[in-house]
Amino acid sequence: MASEVFERVYEIVAKVPPGRVVTYGQIARRLGMPRGGRAVGWAMRRCPSFLPWHRVVSTQGTISARGHPLAASLQEALLADEGIVFDPSGHIDLEVVGWDGI
Repeated sequence: MASEVFERVYEIVAKVPPGRVVTYGQIARRLGMPRGGRAVGWAMRRCPSFLPWHRVVSTQGTISARGHPLAASLQEALLADEGIVFDPSGHIDLEVVGWDGI
């Protein structure tokens, strides 16, 4: 069951275009799991590196720690390379770069 959910999460993540982000909650709602943000988080911990994992952020538009001390700075750098801007408090404007195409 979990592997099926994980695969569905990865299908969505694969579609997020450069310069856009989605939230854990958005993915969960799209999968019919309105309170499943944590399950999406578990899937993202095991996300294959070839997928654009860095385009998934928290509902607040912030980077969530992924277990490795350098993961947050890597994610921020990858997003910045795509033109995504962080405000001084480390938030992304989801109204500007959030992707609703899922």
